[in-house]
Amino acid sequence: MITHSPTHDPTLLVHGGAWAIPADAAEAHQAGVRHALQVGHEILARGGAAIDAVEAAVTILEDDPTFDAGRGSFLTSNGRVQLDALLMDGGRMKAGGVACVERLRNPIHAARLVLEQSPHVYFVGEGAELFAQAHGMELIENSELVLDRERERLAQAKSRAAAGLADDTFSGHLDDKSPETAFKRNSQTPGAPGLASETGESSDSSSPLDSHDTVGAVALDARGNLAAATSTGGTLNKTPGRVGDSSLIGCGCYADNLAAAVSLTGWGEPIMKLVLGKWATDRVAAGTAPEIAAREAISYLYNRLGGHGGIILLGPDGRFGLAHNTPAMAWGLATPGGLQTGLTI
Repeated sequence: MITHSPTHDPTLLVHGGAWAIPADAAEAHQAGVRHALQVGHEILARGGAAIDAVEAAVTILEDDPTFDAGRGSFLTSNGRVQLDALLMDGGRMKAGGVACVERLRNPIHAARLVLEQSPHVYFVGEGAELFAQAHGMELIENSELVLDRERERLAQAKSRAAAGLADDTFSGHLDDKSPETAFKRNSQTPGAPGLASETGESSDSSSPLDSHDTVGAVALDARGNLAAATSTGGTLNKTPGRVGDSSLIGCGCYADNLAAAVSLTGWGEPIMKLVLGKWATDRVAAGTAPEIAAREAISYLYNRLGGHGGIILLGPDGRFGLAHNTPAMAWGLATPGGLQTGLTI
């Protein structure tokens, strides 16, 4: 195991997705992120490991239907929830990932089992579910993860896709996503006045069709170890079997004590093509401050491929960076000095 003598107090960063978060969903997003911070940082404050803290924080977010992870996730085109998750320990350089699982309530727990109990790094579909079951996880019915809200959202997405209307979930007023993931955003976004009206969308805040997005956490513990975790239900109306960036090492999640820990959120395909998580941590390893590397990563995402999303990045010395080029990103920071949450950087 590679460790550093810590020069900063234990730190936890959490995100609950980067997209056009409407004003009427702001409170739920910040409350969810704060709950995850409280649970995860309590572990760090007791001298616990970074990997335990990020797993615990992401579990809270998976159980909160405000976010696109676990129960209440987006539905695939055939009306099911398929979940992806990755967990990485930066000291041991061990990782565990699962993708396209349908019968696990908390895929981040399955990712931890892969990390700890398997010589492999990644399991998908039924193989991942059976591996998790063999190591003590309960298999559930997929219907336990599906909400009526999501069935309605899927129906509307299919209707909009049939009409050729594009999605502005991640970009706000720019149409940067395929119509297959389209949905109708319905109220103004905190920190981005006028975006809803610019798109011509309805501002009816009573509609249940607000979106949500991927969750993640990065942590530094008292022993100087880094860890990262990311979990997602993917994109709305996605083709069954599609895997995004969240559970792929070096794309939506990565941790290395000699570099940094990172979790990304947003439009997965460009993030994957750029292996953006590793891109960002390599810059920290080369001496770039995480605050700058985070901004550079999001600029690179947009300038190279027109991508939109957000990033949380934490170095082995406790310095950190957050950035997004979406109208909002739910984020939180916990240190011994207290907790902070926000929707814009």
